[in-house]
Amino acid sequence: MIKNGHHATNDQQDEAGYSKPGGSGCSPEKRRRVVRLWCDGCYDMVHYGHSNQLRQAKGMGDYLIVGVHTDAEISKHKGPPVFTQEERYKMVRAIKWVDEIVEGAPYVTTLETLDKYNCDFCVHGDDITLTVDGKDTYAEVKREGRYRECRRTQGVSTTDLVGRMLLMTKAHHSNMDNPDYQQHTDNFGKGPKGHSPWTGVSQFLQTSQKIIQFASGKEPQPGDTIIYVAGAFDLFHIGHVDFLEMVYKQAERPYVIVGLHFDQEVNRYKGKNYPIMNIHERTLSVLACRYVSEVVIGAPYAVGKDLLDHFKVDLVCHGKTEVFPDKDASDPYAEPKKRGIFRTINSGNNLTTDDIVQRIIENRLQFEARNQKKEAKEMAVIEAMKKREEQEQSEAGAQAAH
Repeated sequence: MIKNGHHATNDQQDEAGYSKPGGSGCSPEKRRRVVRLWCDGCYDMVHYGHSNQLRQAKGMGDYLIVGVHTDAEISKHKGPPVFTQEERYKMVRAIKWVDEIVEGAPYVTTLETLDKYNCDFCVHGDDITLTVDGKDTYAEVKREGRYRECRRTQGVSTTDLVGRMLLMTKAHHSNMDNPDYQQHTDNFGKGPKGHSPWTGVSQFLQTSQKIIQFASGKEPQPGDTIIYVAGAFDLFHIGHVDFLEMVYKQAERPYVIVGLHFDQEVNRYKGKNYPIMNIHERTLSVLACRYVSEVVIGAPYAVGKDLLDHFKVDLVCHGKTEVFPDKDASDPYAEPKKRGIFRTINSGNNLTTDDIVQRIIENRLQFEARNQKKEAKEMAVIEAMKKREEQEQSEAGAQAAH
């Protein structure tokens, strides 16, 4: 398990999540049993909403197992995933609150699955997950009282991110205010009848508390190698994970600091409608990665003397992607190169944010159909829930009248 503050484990547990002997002077009888948790999902285009769900889940117990569905299962129940199952498995493994993943987990969560992995209960967000025939995938575990709920992160969903990419405009930076963006999200995430609270888009509001929850809060220790990397890290994806993992492996005791450029800076060198995610969203996405120790929000584009001295940087890394010159046409890495602490890292993964956008655009009609179908199923469930509630109220009223 990764050290350096990336896993907030109980001091009385070993790295597998089981109780350690000794500790706090308690007798074995008094030490509490380890609570094992189960989460599952598609985890397609993993974003900080997924990470926040897993963070909340981990807070309900000690050892978190995450089941990830196959491409075939997702295609059957929802439509084509953006990422392959191998990419999705790797993305979930990189989230710092995850202890173990199960590849090819069944789409419907059963008691058999929870028992197989010795999990006390499963945790899911307060949205609803439906099978191809419109049934709640968690019905069985809910009935047996082995289900817990955590709050869905407002302002982000795969639907919303796909919508931003398809729109190809800067409107998403100001998000809700732009009528074109609003019209597009209405068309993209809404069927003909009504609007689902789960598929619909709402604005993400960053708070200092959220950053604190995601950050490890660990200072570098004597003997740590402080490594600095910088970039947009937009739509945080498997290409970024592979790069950061290679950076992490550059030292025995790495302390990896990621400098994130402000939106305007990213737009200067990337153009088009980049970044897809704003600075606040990118901050949480990067902080959730187990290979990252600290994030500099709005880092300067040029990695200069002040920054290197302030953070006592031992090594500066950059991937094989193109380095765009600074505004004055100078090399942003001139200072670390002069100091002899610059290193180019080959992660072996050439995937870029551009490639992901391309995947989305090529499958545009499929994705729009998928989301409208999902919305229609959700609306049907909401209607059924309302009718059941009204029926229960009317029955209760009739009983009271007798």
